[in-house]
Amino acid sequence: MAEGIVNLTSATFDEVVNSSSKPILVDFWAEWCGPCKQIAPILEQIASENPEKIAIAKLNVDDYGDIAGRFNVMSIPTMLLFADGELKHKIVGAMPKGRMLEELSPFLPAGQ
Repeated sequence: MAEGIVNLTSATFDEVVNSSSKPILVDFWAEWCGPCKQIAPILEQIASENPEKIAIAKLNVDDYGDIAGRFNVMSIPTMLLFADGELKHKIVGAMPKGRMLEELSPFLPAGQ
């Protein structure tokens, strides 16, 4: 796993999401998912380029379907952005880095 990206489990999900001091983007993915593999390097870049603005986490839906079900994740990749422990935004599907940053920018602290 890339530096700055946390792997979540059913046991760690709530603690990590609720205790994050910055917005946290959770990538719901699976090993067999081609588009999930396409966006992985993009998420790694965003994590490494913006460590003060956003945290990135991954949750394997095959291993932790209970969490995916809790948030009605019906297709992958789905990325959920949480701030202060609350779901703020949902992104479904792979997209280029620029588009991903556009989706995230309203929720990230400015000017850092």
